[in-house]
Amino acid sequence: MSEDVKNLSENSFKKEIEKGLFLVDFYADWCGPCRTMTPILEQVAKEMQGKVTVVKVDVDQAQSVAGTYQVNSIPTLILFKDGKEVGRVVGVREANTLKEFINGAA
Repeated sequence: MSEDVKNLSENSFKKEIEKGLFLVDFYADWCGPCRTMTPILEQVAKEMQGKVTVVKVDVDQAQSVAGTYQVNSIPTLILFKDGKEVGRVVGVREANTLKEFINGAA
């Protein structure tokens, strides 16, 4: 994983996303489609630096966070603005689709 995308833990999640725009990737290491998303998310993080922060949450390590946001399928990408959910997509998406999603909800 690059320095453009960081992992959040169950303990740090709420505090980290409370100010600003965050695209949160709910994933698991064993999930093939989740692994497919990693380079796409790194590209989006690099190209949209300063506009959105891209972070990852491992659903196996942060089950209460995944449960709070009713993440039933992975990968699930949720866009948060100042700690509130403003959009969500499920499944693999291309970089351009994600950028449009972010721009549309921001």
